[in-house]
Amino acid sequence: MLPQEIIAKKRDGRTLAPEEIKAFVGGFADGSISDAQIAAFAMAVIFRGLSRAETVALTEAMRDSGEVMGWPGLDGPVVDKHSTGGIGDNVSLMLAPIMAACGAYVPMISGRGLGHTGGTLDKLESIPGYRIVPDPETFRRTVEGVGCAIVGQTAKLAPADGRFYRVRDVTATVESVPLIVASILSKKLAEGLSALVLDVKTGSGAFMAEEAAARDLAENLVAVANGAGLKTGALITRMDEALASAAGNAVEVRNAVDFLTGRHRDSRLTTVTLALAAELLALSGLAETTYVGLVMARRALETGAAAERFAKMVAALGGPADFVERMEAYLPTAPILRPVAVESAGFVTAVDAKALGLAVVELGGGRRLPEDAIDHSVGLTALVEIGRKLSPGEPLAMVHARDEAGFQRAAERVKAAYRLGDSAPNMDDAVLGRIGGSISA
Repeated sequence: MLPQEIIAKKRDGRTLAPEEIKAFVGGFADGSISDAQIAAFAMAVIFRGLSRAETVALTEAMRDSGEVMGWPGLDGPVVDKHSTGGIGDNVSLMLAPIMAACGAYVPMISGRGLGHTGGTLDKLESIPGYRIVPDPETFRRTVEGVGCAIVGQTAKLAPADGRFYRVRDVTATVESVPLIVASILSKKLAEGLSALVLDVKTGSGAFMAEEAAARDLAENLVAVANGAGLKTGALITRMDEALASAAGNAVEVRNAVDFLTGRHRDSRLTTVTLALAAELLALSGLAETTYVGLVMARRALETGAAAERFAKMVAALGGPADFVERMEAYLPTAPILRPVAVESAGFVTAVDAKALGLAVVELGGGRRLPEDAIDHSVGLTALVEIGRKLSPGEPLAMVHARDEAGFQRAAERVKAAYRLGDSAPNMDDAVLGRIGGSISA
């Protein structure tokens, strides 16, 4: 069929055959489909939607538009995790080495910060010499030898998704669950995985602020991934405050190394990280149940095996060989480090997590425009959790700033983000629910 016939068919609410979707997506790469036609198709999907079978076909077609990795000869499962984005979410930095220490192989393809949320690649670029886009041989050698490699997407992985997203971004067609699902999963399927865990966030700092919307997305992601042959489960996690007590780039790397070495572990971050690890270990077959997976993940931390894998990954990808032992000698620090004090007493009852993310952007730790440079040294630390009782003058957070103006702008956002009350609030669990997945007990 001609491209315009496929567009018209979807515009009229009819179901597309897998071969029609495959042919249309094939035109993204060879140039036979114009940006205008891609935009028209996306808008038709916005209004008419895609069935589950159509979404699977779209996901597989975008996966097959480029290289699909294979991992022959490995003695363990190949796994990964995807998060929908949040504030102080450095889970990937701990989860990948934990999984590697438990016998999995993790070719983790990560992204940069988007809007008010942080990006794993921006965090890793705080480490001198770390190559976020290594040559294919180095990437493969690191995964096979160390067990994990956290890197950026190359042009060879799901290139159709890259073009499709660029068009959607400028034509008001991003907010479609089937298109979001296909975009996320096409890249993960191209990694050649045997199991995937999804961290779908909800709350004031999440893109899906309402829990019902987050559950809908999680259910669609799990169903489409499994329909495409990838064993997948999802956790719904709370993002109505920063996950770690740090938000930024170098500050989150410090937090991650402290977590791995046992110097300091934030309680909610620990809960989410270990829950995702347990789920993925069970999905991959390395653990019989999530309970066994939890025991395995804790052991990887307590024995230092996970920290050792992280250190080896950093060195293999160009970073310092002694980074874990001497991270303060390598990570950049901001010239200004100053607290933001609370003016009145009370319990922290709510946090606008998005405002905290925007405070990091104000400091220069995020981007207003895609071409903006990142200041890796700035950010927030010692962020106070919901439920904490504060006295006047106690800090809500420590601000790491490049200059006085940046500090003042960030301080105002931090103050505005916190709500105090006379009594402690009821606290929701960090993990709110579970979609699909493995045996839990």
